[in-house]
Amino acid sequence: MSVTDGSKAFGYIIDQETSVDLLRNEAIAKTVVDLVTAKSSHSVTVGVHGDWGAGKSSVLHMIEAAFANGGSAANPGYLCIRFNGWEFQGFEDAKIALIEGVVTQLIAKRPMLTKATDQVKNVLKRIDWLKIAKRGGGLAFNVSTGLPSPDQVMSLLSMFQAKIENPATFLTKENAEIAMSEMRGFWKESPDSRSVPEELREFHNAFEQLIEKAEVSRLIVLVDDLDRCLPETAIQTLEAIRLFVSLPKTAFVIGADESMIEYSVRSHFKDIPEEGVWKGYPKAYLEKLIQVPFRIPAMGETETHIYVTMLLVGALIEEDSQEFKCLLDRARELMSRPWERKGLEEADIRGALALKYSPDVARAVALADRISPVLAKGASGNPRQVKRFVNALNLRLRVSAARGFGQSIDPDVLVKFMLAETFLPSTVFDHIAMSAASSDDGISEDLALLEAAVRAVPAAEVVSKKGSPIPIATPEVARNEIVEDWKTQEDVARWARVDPEIGKLSLKPYLFVVNDRKNFVGTGKPMSAKLIGILRKLTGTSFAAASAKGDLGALEQTEVELVFGALRTLLLSEKALQVCPAAIGGLNALVTTHQSYQARYLEVLDMLPSDALGAWAGTGYDKVITTAPAKAKLSALFEKWRTKGGASLKMALEPMGSGPNGRS
Repeated sequence: MSVTDGSKAFGYIIDQETSVDLLRNEAIAKTVVDLVTAKSSHSVTVGVHGDWGAGKSSVLHMIEAAFANGGSAANPGYLCIRFNGWEFQGFEDAKIALIEGVVTQLIAKRPMLTKATDQVKNVLKRIDWLKIAKRGGGLAFNVSTGLPSPDQVMSLLSMFQAKIENPATFLTKENAEIAMSEMRGFWKESPDSRSVPEELREFHNAFEQLIEKAEVSRLIVLVDDLDRCLPETAIQTLEAIRLFVSLPKTAFVIGADESMIEYSVRSHFKDIPEEGVWKGYPKAYLEKLIQVPFRIPAMGETETHIYVTMLLVGALIEEDSQEFKCLLDRARELMSRPWERKGLEEADIRGALALKYSPDVARAVALADRISPVLAKGASGNPRQVKRFVNALNLRLRVSAARGFGQSIDPDVLVKFMLAETFLPSTVFDHIAMSAASSDDGISEDLALLEAAVRAVPAAEVVSKKGSPIPIATPEVARNEIVEDWKTQEDVARWARVDPEIGKLSLKPYLFVVNDRKNFVGTGKPMSAKLIGILRKLTGTSFAAASAKGDLGALEQTEVELVFGALRTLLLSEKALQVCPAAIGGLNALVTTHQSYQARYLEVLDMLPSDALGAWAGTGYDKVITTAPAKAKLSALFEKWRTKGGASLKMALEPMGSGPNGRS
């Protein structure tokens, strides 16, 4: 693909749930629909599981579409309503929010209930009781006296005052006029005189009567985005669902990542032991609630190729056009037999799109062919990750065109460069970027050798785009060790085999394009080959970092500053901070050799997100931080981490004390 205007490459892909199924997930949706519409009147709870971005919301959207217009031709008594737990994040009580949300949507979608005032009032009254009891002591409803608490009094006053000011909440205006008299009588059957089990039974009875009056044969409640909620909200929502699951004619379909829900359970029930019979409690909690689990499978390489192709073509061709639907039918046919590993071919696309097959479509298809192999592995078969990459690429092409970069940016090269940025280890991408930024011609020599190695091209034949040979490494630059290490990493080798070869090209224009993530081109004086060699040692094994101390001691101050800046950049751009980053060993070696950098080193550590740090951050400073001012800074930093750090870091800091006078 070669275009001069990046804005014409392809359109923006909306990242939201869709009823246009590109992943054959309608099979899961249809199975769930069949399950919840079975003749049995028993309640059922279905889980639609999958990682973040796997397509859970889209499956729920398809289920909802099956019950559009209040039911179906076969049974108009089906009623489907939707509840998004994330929308109620931060509300006073997510449990009450779900209960009230189910009831109010039921009332709103069944007009005949406007005449069923007794049943409606009864259910709303039970919800009011739950609200008051919650405010008076939590959903444990531990009421030990016969008198209302001050909180309960204020709750009642505010509740009934609101209903007087807004009579619509009582459905009829006359109800507002008797609200205060109801309040006076409410105490006779409110938390001071009724037990929680009694009131919950009353709520169940009132809700069953409301279902009957609404002529609902099956109430289907779709609960979405539960795994986006904070642990407390997620648990409250699940607890509210438990109030309904014993009721006949109800079906709950919960879209959530099981691992996030298990995390919420562990966070909520903090005192549960993690060993012995309690070890599996978080998983058992979810299994107890969800009777039928479905897990959305991850896409393989062939499915990713088809998915990316359909996304890019769909951004150029209207998804409701007959041509796109024809192509979608062919894509679904292929995806129904993934074991054949057969993707969309040009003949398929030309035949389906007919006159709508354009040069833009051809470029989009070529792009899909190139990026799919790496996307399949890098995105782990996750549709949202795929969409985010494609949209980021599109945005950068448009920005490049707007900034007048023009033909300096080849979309094919940018694609490969971004694949490395997004899916390869940060140390690999940063090394490529920094070596390109530091060279006069913008060429990353190690990358050129890597691409040659994975294509079995002799190193002597590796030349730049201009035809000049890549210089042979000096003794200080352990280039072969770096390349040999990269060759053993499957993801890196696979990426290097993707066309086009970019190691022979100047990457400096592309460094400007990707500097929204990190600026590789504004760091001042380029690093020499000698400094790049030292940096490689410092970011290698602990032995290699230690062996670089002699090199560090021989550097001039300006050179030390360049190396420190490079290590600082590497550390601050690191995403996986639970394990010790490679830059830490290098910084320790540099600071040990040049003690004047101790305070600046601690300032860099203080910039890292406390809650993301692993146990490594709490140890290993006894030989690094030696001056009194630096020790004081370290102690203050440890105090911050004890308060805001993650569990593993806190554990590393607490048992024996920390820092120069304790744990090291």
